[in-house]
Amino acid sequence: MSDRPDHAAPGAPAAADWLALREGADAEARAVDLVEELRAGHPAPGRILDLGAGTGSMARWLAPKLGGPQHWVLADRDAALLGHVADTLPNVARDGSPVTAETRELDVTTLTAGDLAGVGLVTASALLDVLTAAEIDAIAAACVGAGCAALLTLSVVGSVRIDPGEPRDVAMATAFDAHQQRTVDGRALLGPHAAALAEEAFARHGAVVRSRASPWHLGLDDVDLVQAWLHGWVAAAVAQDPDLARHADAYLERRLEAAEQGRLRVTVGHLDLLALP
Repeated sequence: MSDRPDHAAPGAPAAADWLALREGADAEARAVDLVEELRAGHPAPGRILDLGAGTGSMARWLAPKLGGPQHWVLADRDAALLGHVADTLPNVARDGSPVTAETRELDVTTLTAGDLAGVGLVTASALLDVLTAAEIDAIAAACVGAGCAALLTLSVVGSVRIDPGEPRDVAMATAFDAHQQRTVDGRALLGPHAAALAEEAFARHGAVVRSRASPWHLGLDDVDLVQAWLHGWVAAAVAQDPDLARHADAYLERRLEAAEQGRLRVTVGHLDLLALP
């Protein structure tokens, strides 16, 4: 998932802890008006497939905003994360209809139309930027072919603003964006270009596409999240550009101290996308 710290880096939380840290900020950032458009154009999706579900934060946020009976299939290739879902999901929809759920181990990079049999809505959060162009195109083709709506939220767009600024912010941001576009096991990740390419892919396959900005606005109330994000952001930048290492520790220490003292504000740009068949 995007914005994710390197969990091997000193100070970085474990994956489940990171998802818990960011859940509130994600909920604040997601574009609620796209949910309103989803309800208008696709009022009762029924069976919902959540790709890269993690610990289920998308279902916790979205299920109470949709009407009609819902059955969520929370899909992730990380069984350990799915193990944290437990009984934390809502069981009542917006109109009082029942909400049920199951978990499924699934590698979203191998998604096919067969995985969407009976599915009315596909969702994802902070996922697209760790996919390739071919994988996003396959998801778009499968959704449109199956008549599924898609609500894909919180894709990073390569926009980070830290206030007050420092001269090294630009170098860190540039290296981080390059790290998100690295090639992993032969897969060329899209990073901040993913959201735009997803819009194009869904439109090319015939969907009606809407998008909205969904930035994180982090400050004094988000100190733990800001500090975890800083650890991961700097670690990824240094991994991409080792020349940054000689300044990274001092830079990170200054930024962590400013966050602790409530003097740091961070805005991380994201985009939410709604595609209706």
